[in-house]
Amino acid sequence: MENINASQKRVRPEDWADVVKEHEYDYTSGNPAVYVGTYYKYNNGSLYGMWVDLTSFFDYDEFIEFCYLLHIDEEDPEFMYQDYENFSSEWYSESCFDEVTFDKIIEYGNMDEKDRKLFDAFTEHYGSGYTLEDAKERFQGEWDSEEEFAEHLVDDCYGDMPEFARRYFDMEQFARDLFNFDYTFIDGYVFSDY
Repeated sequence: MENINASQKRVRPEDWADVVKEHEYDYTSGNPAVYVGTYYKYNNGSLYGMWVDLTSFFDYDEFIEFCYLLHIDEEDPEFMYQDYENFSSEWYSESCFDEVTFDKIIEYGNMDEKDRKLFDAFTEHYGSGYTLEDAKERFQGEWDSEEEFAEHLVDDCYGDMPEFARRYFDMEQFARDLFNFDYTFIDGYVFSDY
């Protein structure tokens, strides 16, 4: 706590507006953000706080320092993250963020749109305890249907199967078996389950 108070004193009153602007959330950015208030203010009828762009911080410690600075009028503020934007609800907590969760949110915020869509599809099924690398490792491509992916696997494994042999192969049943046991299909993305 001593370091945080010391850093608060380094911000001159005339620089306060610049510090706030640097971390203020821009709704058009699509960046992960939280509304930072305190329980004391909330319990006393005040919603004073600010939407804070989480990607504007170098690390978790800098974020916490800013929260203390934002609520410098309280001796020992208990932060209340009253709302959130643009990240998984599984990472959100009204009362706290730990450093690991904060780092996941920042990683998510720094993804390009293509990676975010891939990661969102992946975490929709597997949960948010994974990284983008986990999603990419399991990613098997984008397909219009489970059956189209199954056809791709057959072609990949057996080459150009003669048409007379292909008609004996039940592609629909093969796809059903693949996606019951080994693969997951979400919004056109296919992921391996192993």
